[in-house]
Amino acid sequence: MQTERVTFLTTPDHKAALDAFAANSGMSVGRVVREATMRYIATPASRDEEAALALLAPEIEAAVDDMKMSIQSMRENIARTCAVVDAVLAGGRP
Repeated sequence: MQTERVTFLTTPDHKAALDAFAANSGMSVGRVVREATMRYIATPASRDEEAALALLAPEIEAAVDDMKMSIQSMRENIARTCAVVDAVLAGGRP
């Protein structure tokens, strides 16, 4: 595997925390950073976003169902109105 060097700047406290985490995990700092970045890049959406979407989906589905019923009701009203207009134009009573 060919590798390339990446350098990033951080605070002394963050570096110390990173060193401690790596030592406690039995890994090198480089490995910790590689694994963390792979997880970050590989995650398509955060868990919070997934949870929010899971909560929104039923609400959206219910709203779409309401819209469909409303549109159907409007179509029925239009059909009734057209029938009345046709009857009036034909000289009949509504």
